[in-house]
Amino acid sequence: MNPILEVRHLKKQFAQLTAVNDISFQIQPGTCFGLLGPNGAGKTTTIEMIVGLTEPTSGEIFYQGKPRDQVFKMEAGIQFQSTSVMDKLTVAEILTLFHSLYHKRTNLPELIEACELGSLLSQKTTKLSGGQKQRLMFALALINDPQIVFLDEPTTGLDPQSRRNLWDMIERIKAQGKTVLLTTHYMDEAEILCDTLVIVDRGGIIAQGSPQELLKQYFDHFYVSLDRVDFESVMGTWPEPVIENHEQIEIQSRSVEVTLQNLQLQQVNLRSLRVRNPTLEDLFLKLTGHSLRE
Repeated sequence: MNPILEVRHLKKQFAQLTAVNDISFQIQPGTCFGLLGPNGAGKTTTIEMIVGLTEPTSGEIFYQGKPRDQVFKMEAGIQFQSTSVMDKLTVAEILTLFHSLYHKRTNLPELIEACELGSLLSQKTTKLSGGQKQRLMFALALINDPQIVFLDEPTTGLDPQSRRNLWDMIERIKAQGKTVLLTTHYMDEAEILCDTLVIVDRGGIIAQGSPQELLKQYFDHFYVSLDRVDFESVMGTWPEPVIENHEQIEIQSRSVEVTLQNLQLQQVNLRSLRVRNPTLEDLFLKLTGHSLRE
């Protein structure tokens, strides 16, 4: 299958700062593609170059196999991290205005229902909560019935329930065959939503693949954690790698069964025992030496 979007050797230089450093990737149609990285990693600058708001220092951008052109502009929807709309207009007036700007557009009543905006139509945007405003911005990104939707950290600052609601809406548009490019610094969001990931740090790509492929590639162990006070008696003689983390320790275990047997043989108190799989946060720490949200 041919990619819907392809980026080749994209670079952006601001004076002495290289914000995006020679990145290349392809996005397959009907998938959710994630740009995962900390704040300042170059995610937003990459999106701004792809959609034409910022001119690349070098590199090429292709849409549907051709250099990006007017077709791309009509078939793309964008939700930026922070967007301002007219304060004096109601939600209904804003939706009607944006809806009138396109020849190809989505069914407005269906969009209002999908984004759960029906009860907010008479409200002015200044009266909307963070989650409500994000739903409105999401609707505006979909109002031209786009083939590809760019979502730049859409859940930043939202409460857990609002985040989940937005995840559900992303899953619904993906089920319609639309392509999503999502930037985020939330590893749980990336693991749940994304079919393919590019992990970026300091403007460059440090890993790419599906979440499952990346975790399988870099990890062959589980994490068994205990409170430090319960593990201290065997700390110096334990045969497996141990990570010390404040008041807890984490054993890197290739066999949870064997680790548990050894803990019991050593009469370690298991009251605080927890077992977990490696996460994208662990992967980022392993590749860069620092936390994703540091």
